[in-house]
Amino acid sequence: MGGPPCQGFSLSNTRTRNMDNPNNMLFTEFVRLVKDIKPKWFLFENVWGITNINNGEVMNHIKSCFEELGYKVVASVLKASNYGVPQNRERFFMVGNRLGIDFEFPKPSKNEISVWDAISDLPDLENGQSLEVGEYKCDWDSASPYQRLMRRKSEAPTQNFVSRNNDLVIERYQHIPQGGNWKDIPDNLMTNYANKERCHSGIYRRLRADKPSVVISNYRKSMLIHPFQHRGLSVREAARIQSFPDDFKFFGPISHIQQQIGNAVPPLLAKAVFLKIIEYQKEYERR
Repeated sequence: MGGPPCQGFSLSNTRTRNMDNPNNMLFTEFVRLVKDIKPKWFLFENVWGITNINNGEVMNHIKSCFEELGYKVVASVLKASNYGVPQNRERFFMVGNRLGIDFEFPKPSKNEISVWDAISDLPDLENGQSLEVGEYKCDWDSASPYQRLMRRKSEAPTQNFVSRNNDLVIERYQHIPQGGNWKDIPDNLMTNYANKERCHSGIYRRLRADKPSVVISNYRKSMLIHPFQHRGLSVREAARIQSFPDDFKFFGPISHIQQQIGNAVPPLLAKAVFLKIIEYQKEYERR
């Protein structure tokens, strides 16, 4: 399994989103490894923007590379919120096998998990607070099913770290309702922007409590805001929204941790795909 660096394919990359970007050619290394190792199965993952570069020619070329190695290949864009993740994140998956199996991706679930279902039991925090070990706000019996899943191997929420924003940024937050973004900020608080209309639609967005989250990329740079508190998301809240269990520990400076979380494939989405592969493999072995 693997995902070659995806920044070059991302829709947020307006400068080098083409095949002239050397990072976009690293998929050839993945193909080389599959050729050398000859696994029964492979899984290739990337941002969904890879599907429409050069009108889909890039995706078709990658697929044909694996087919030439003797693999039966299928590809799809999967939405994380359809697989138990409280986030509307889409990722591209390509699965291949050399066993002749007609693989089908797992069926979507009908139950969406909201942001508040995911994080309402985590500690209240202040702007810039760094709470290594906190306390859950409700007991096990009162927690949502998703919260219980995240808390299974944890006695307390750790890494409740919030980046410190300056007073102007916090004042901006106070004007943004749930689901709103920078457009809700008064002009007199945005004078440092040369052209407010050129702001990216994803910045200064306050998450809706009753819906799955928008994409958790680098949520500090995007200024994603807690649904009720005037601050950015904590490390543990962002990890929860990505479906990392509470016993998972991140390492490095907070800015590096935030990038790690933002770059990750949601574990529950990955799990759904892998369980399906295992199901097909077991059925193949029973024949």
